[in-house]
Amino acid sequence: MPYYFLFLRQNLEAFIWLSALLMLAFMNPENTQATLCLWHHVGFDSCPGCGLGHSVSAAFHGRLGDSFSYHPFGIFAILVLLARCLTVFQQNKYLFTSKTKNHVKNL
Repeated sequence: MPYYFLFLRQNLEAFIWLSALLMLAFMNPENTQATLCLWHHVGFDSCPGCGLGHSVSAAFHGRLGDSFSYHPFGIFAILVLLARCLTVFQQNKYLFTSKTKNHVKNL
């Protein structure tokens, strides 16, 4: 198995969280039309998860006041997810050693 597939598999959680943050960074915070939220489709107007997503999106757009009004823990969620990604990469740092590369080649 090529080295980059092993790297991706070992750090999959971090890549999923980074992808989610990247999608929220490009999302328009006011957009409520296209959503996968079950509560929205059932008919509820307020959902804590949607509020958190809109809060993260507003924070990435630099609108910290709006971010806090959507959900008070939006900025905190960004920090927690980035810290988790760094932890996952740190736990798998052994993949960067030459000894591991030689071991993977010999498999």
